[in-house]
Amino acid sequence: MVEHKEGYVVGIGEALWDVLPDGKKIGGAPANFAYHVSQFGLPGVAVSAIGHDRLGEELKEQFDYHGLENRLSEVDYPTGTVHVEIDELGVPTYDIKQNVAWDHIPFQKSLEELARNTRAVSFGSLAQRSVVSRQTIARFLEMMPDGPDIIKIFDINLRQGFYTPELIDESMKRCNILKINDEELVIVSRMFGYPGIDLQDKCWILLGKYNLDLLILTCGVNGSYVFSRGQMSFVETPIVEVADTVGAGDSFTAAFTAALLKGKSIPEAHKLAVDVSAFVCTCIGAMPPLPDRLVDLR
Repeated sequence: MVEHKEGYVVGIGEALWDVLPDGKKIGGAPANFAYHVSQFGLPGVAVSAIGHDRLGEELKEQFDYHGLENRLSEVDYPTGTVHVEIDELGVPTYDIKQNVAWDHIPFQKSLEELARNTRAVSFGSLAQRSVVSRQTIARFLEMMPDGPDIIKIFDINLRQGFYTPELIDESMKRCNILKINDEELVIVSRMFGYPGIDLQDKCWILLGKYNLDLLILTCGVNGSYVFSRGQMSFVETPIVEVADTVGAGDSFTAAFTAALLKGKSIPEAHKLAVDVSAFVCTCIGAMPPLPDRLVDLR
């Protein structure tokens, strides 16, 4: 591996096929994140695992087609699939298959080298549902460099009960940016015993409890917030014609991260993230190409 002088931006966890009503499309939050980061000219890398099967071969082919650098280990489990149903408002529901390749991401020497040259990473709770991938993600985070410019985003992404209070607590301790939506915040608040407080106060509590640099709260059509120490940014959600919302949150995280890494302020990064995720909502699937007006951060 050739070391990138600016450091890599990694999405680590699930890489899979979203099986949508109109056919299958590549997906998985970390892979979506890495792809969208790469559209901003940053060295995005997707880390996951695939099976020794045709779906795995097609997944790798699609990553290559999208120009996405990857570390896809081949393991003796089937390549992951998620069956996605879209309601009349474009909102997806997911049936996530278990004991698949991305549940068994091995920690190989190449991952240690990648981790030591990574400046930003996004990880979630879903890929930590299995012991193997959970340990790999934890080791990757531990081996990343330290420093004020290193970004570790926990994009919580609660799905189908594949999480525990202990997993959420440990992941929050390992990140410096938490991204969570309003529904997930309610669940987490119940876990940790402060259900009667309004959403903003819950965010301030989590920010302080886990010594986070930033907390991003997305509330669908009701806008989004970014909390930092002593400050809060709010941006309304644009009204667009929604095709589907698959991958919109991942594109938000990617655009926000790219903007921070390119020296933009928190409000600038927030506005860009909102605009990018709104555009992705107008497209089918999680990995549409972004227009030049959104990716030019000069």
